[in-house]
Order: sequence, then structure tokens, then C-alpha cells
Amino acid sequence: MTSTSTHPTQPGRSADGGARGVAVELTGLRRSYGDVHALDDLTLRLAPGELVALLGPSGCGKTTALRCLAGLEDPDEGRIEVDGRDLTRVPTNKRDLGMVFQAYSLFPHMTARQNVEFGLQLRRQPGQQRRSRAAEMLELVGLSTQADRYAHQMSGGQQQRVALARALAIEPQVLLLDEPLSALDAKVRVQLRDEIRRIQLEVGTTTLFVTHDQEEALAVADRVGVMRGGRLEQIASPEELYSRPVNDFVADFVGVTNRLHGQSHGTTATVLGASIPLLPGSAPEGAATVLVRPEHLTVALDPAGPGTVLSASFLGAHGRVVVDPGGAGQQVIVQVPSGSVADFAPGATVTLRPTGDPALAVAGTDG
Repeated sequence: MTSTSTHPTQPGRSADGGARGVAVELTGLRRSYGDVHALDDLTLRLAPGELVALLGPSGCGKTTALRCLAGLEDPDEGRIEVDGRDLTRVPTNKRDLGMVFQAYSLFPHMTARQNVEFGLQLRRQPGQQRRSRAAEMLELVGLSTQADRYAHQMSGGQQQRVALARALAIEPQVLLLDEPLSALDAKVRVQLRDEIRRIQLEVGTTTLFVTHDQEEALAVADRVGVMRGGRLEQIASPEELYSRPVNDFVADFVGVTNRLHGQSHGTTATVLGASIPLLPGSAPEGAATVLVRPEHLTVALDPAGPGTVLSASFLGAHGRVVVDPGGAGQQVIVQVPSGSVADFAPGATVTLRPTGDPALAVAGTDG
């Protein structure tokens, strides 16, 4: 299991190599709503200048964690520290945080420049200083020419850039991003996520990014935390999270995973007639379900093969072939070069083989 995500700087380092940002520590956070435990002893540390993404299904606690850090909610238990200062009971307006949410929340009667200046005005900065800072931030997000436009004169992506510029204008110790791209269309979302990463690296602000989009999290973060039931299942670099998931929940949530019948031998497993290495934490010896990524399988036309092609799709940079490996109604997804998609017509008989990359085995034989 390998990842194609690349991150040119180390956590806590800006693009110019200098140390930036402050450390953030959430320790033993608990937050309940009646019988629902939104946070269940959550502990998380962000290094200075690091961008950490929290990923997980709805109701997993990721937004509650961000809101507790922002001061919008109080934890029932636990401690919140920023740069060594206990902020657990400090009001939101005293926490020196910048926030960008899914809703752009721009003031409709203000221009882009005035929106960016707003936080500086509340801090009673002189007019010339405000205007200079606002111009600098609008330049940073690529909207210098839109400075005098109102929200209704800008696209959704432009409005979200203004919201980002406004959050950064006050030079916050920590930047909080709560699903900031989910209201945008796919193309704009990809463009803006790359811009957010570029800006975060340039400015060097410690950032917590909450999203339900696993591709988004893997693309922008130094580390990604996968949450379930108010707890962190795993937090690691995007590459490690994808290639070395600690359990089947993480493997299924981050990327596409095939569940194949197999036999665990402790450090290796037999699956599809071949032996492959197993990741630490895999099921001990016995019948197991082996989790294999689509790119870690090969498919070959074989007149005597046990598998049958169900469908083949051209996806641009690569193709996808869906196979029933043995007539049992199971579906296995295989990633193939885009140029070979046409070779696999539905109904063709094929043989599947694992490439030999490490996989995760879990107890049981439910495929």
C-alpha cells in the first residue's frame, strides 16, 4: 500500500526553512451530549507550523475537537494548551485563533478589502496599517484585483479565499479550517486546497483542518488523524496512514480496499494462491480477511482463469477493472494502466495475483 502524496517541507517548517508556528496540545478531552460521547479521551498534539487534518465519518468528533480548540464549545474534561498556555476556559475572542468554515460568512455590505480589514479594525489597528495588511493578504490569496468587489460579485471559491485572507490577516497563532471546501464544486475544491497548502507553508501557521474527504486530507496535511467514536484510531503521515493502516476501519476509510478470503500465517498470508507479507497488528494464524489495495493486484487475461471481468472503466490517469475472482459473486477492484482498459471486456476470463506489497489481515472470512 503506497501513497503518491508528497510534502516538500518538514512539519514545523515554512517554505523558506525557518521554524514557525506554535505547539498545540489537546489532552484527555471528553465531550458528551446526553448519551453520545462526541469526544472520548482525545489526545492530540500539533507541532509548531504543522498542518494536521482530522478525518472521519459524520459524528466521529472531528468538528467537536475543532470547536473545543476554538472555544466555541467547552470540554467536559481535559486540557487545551497553545504555545504552553492553558486556554481550556479562555473565551474565543481571547484565544488568538483564525477560523474558516464551510459557510464563507463574509459581510455582504463590505468589499473584499473591508472584510479582510475587519479583524484588524476590531484590534484597533491604524487605518493605513489595516489597508497595507489587507492588500498583502489579498495578494497572498491571489485576489488583489478583486479588492473592491462585494461578496455577490465573487464566485464561491473567491469568497472562500477572502475568508482565508481575513483569518490570516490578524496573524493568528493557530488557523482552524472546518470543512472549508465542501460547498465548492470539484475543480475549484482541488485548486483551493492546493492554494491553502501553499499559503500555509508560506505563512507557517499551525493549522488544524477538519474534513470528511480523504483525498483532501491526504493531499494537504503533514499528518492525518482518522477518528471514530470520539477517539483517534490512527494519526500518521499520509504515506504511512495509507500504506500501513493499523486496523480495517482506517484501511477502509482511507482509500479503496478489497477484502479477500485468505489464510494468515502470522507474518505472511496466502491469498489468491500467492503469499504476501502482513503488516504489524494483523490477525494471527488462521482464516482471515486480507485487505489489499487495487493497485496491489494484477489482472491478466487467461482462458482458463477462475475470474470473470464484470466491468472496466477508463478513469484518465489509470483504469479500473472489476472482477469476480471465483464465481462466488464477490467483486474485486484492480487498478490497471489506462491504455489496457480496452483489453478487459465484460465476461472475459482472467487470473488475479497480488503484487507482493504488505497487506493487513483481520480475523474472519467475511469477504
